Amino acid sequence: MLECEDYYFWIQEFMVMIAARDEDRYFTPEEYFAWEEKQLERHELIDGRVSAMAGGTQNHSAIKLNIGSLIKAHLRGSKCRVFNSDLKVNIFTTRNYTYPDLSVTCDARDREHPLYITYPCLIVEVLSDSTEAYDRGKKFEKYRQNPNLVDYVLVSSDEMAVDIYHKNDAGEWVIMSYRSGDEVELKSIGLKVPIEQFYEEVIFEPKS
Repeated sequence: MLECEDYYFWIQEFMVMIAARDEDRYFTPEEYFAWEEKQLERHELIDGRVSAMAGGTQNHSAIKLNIGSLIKAHLRGSKCRVFNSDLKVNIFTTRNYTYPDLSVTCDARDREHPLYITYPCLIVEVLSDSTEAYDRGKKFEKYRQNPNLVDYVLVSSDEMAVDIYHKNDAGEWVIMSYRSGDEVELKSIGLKVPIEQFYEEVIFEPKS
């Protein structure tokens, strides 16, 4: 007979096996929504395949909370809303769904569905070593399909560094880089703050 600890371990292993099997199958969005309600982890849906979202570090969590709090205070009383990584973003004109660290929408159409938004003007991703290449490359390629998106913000969790891909009035994407002592400008929502406020109470590990 299994002891409680052994039984718990067996259940965990069984759930991992089930999740691995599910990640090999094809999902419609409707199947994905129903399936994910029963999962312990959040999963993104890209081209019919699901992938689990990895957990973050203390710095990742603190930075996300700092930025979300700044944006929330700035938008108070406006028609715009900020969401954390619990809410999906539907990639425009696709059946793909992601979980950005933060998203902001000012579009009334995004009040129509409780599980996701489709028309964000601002998306923030806090970078990690495992996701940085994807966030800068293929993920941005998907996000930029959205005509509403104005600012795509990439925030380092290893150093004080923020890169913003901004769509200007001509519809061209330009990159603006901010470092220590700079004032970060989120033009999509009219917010300017010292970069240090993004990193309040964040402690960086010394680089080897």
